[in-house]
Amino acid sequence: MALLELKDVHVALEDGTEIVKGVDLAVSPGEIHALMGPNGSGKSSLAYALMGHPAYEITSGEALFDGRDIIELGADQRAQLGLFLAFQYPHAIPGVTVTSFLRTALNAIRKARAGGEDDPVPVPEFRKEMLAAMEHLKIPRELAQRYLNDGFSGGEKKRVEILQMAMLKPRVAVLDETDSGLDIDALKIVATGVKELVGSETGALIITHYQRILNYVEPDFVHVFVDGRIVEEGGPELAHKLEAEGYEAFMPEPIASSSESEA
Repeated sequence: MALLELKDVHVALEDGTEIVKGVDLAVSPGEIHALMGPNGSGKSSLAYALMGHPAYEITSGEALFDGRDIIELGADQRAQLGLFLAFQYPHAIPGVTVTSFLRTALNAIRKARAGGEDDPVPVPEFRKEMLAAMEHLKIPRELAQRYLNDGFSGGEKKRVEILQMAMLKPRVAVLDETDSGLDIDALKIVATGVKELVGSETGALIITHYQRILNYVEPDFVHVFVDGRIVEEGGPELAHKLEAEGYEAFMPEPIASSSESEA
């Protein structure tokens, strides 16, 4: 059974503009899905709507997580269930250190899974796990005491996103163009981190318009996303085809003018 299941999901902005126009998608534990499409196709809008961003409303269809409808749940409740979003442009939070942020988020999830009873992670256990994950992701230790993403380079921000994933251990991770702005070394580290975190209890949806991250973390399924819809599906070979040929073959045909139609 799929852990994250979308059935004919439509998403609109606050002004009513429809961006996502009917998506069917199912992600099971152990699966890596790639959602590939050109800029402006609605990929990020779908990701934000899934996570409960108030500016993106799921107007129709079903979004199920482990069989539960999540449309009316807040972003914090979705995170507590095990849904995670790595942002394309992570926000800086001055005044909140990386360590404080991670421990607070982890304790909130532990409390939710303990039926509302406080179940804080012991500090030594937390610190040991965090430092091990930071070393693996080649994140300098001093970043742990800096304010979250405040003054971080693009590569540091993306590695800290994967650090959050490593510490929170989500059941489904949605990665919104995590590869954008990364040099080759940072890309390899981030991709390896994602690949290692996907397992028997965790699935991933990688949103991108480039093939390059998929050179390091091979997807099981590739979905071509154009104009708010999935228009083609296949295996990893489809990503290579897109890299070679682009998205032109999948773009909607332009509407002919009246004069052209009469010609």
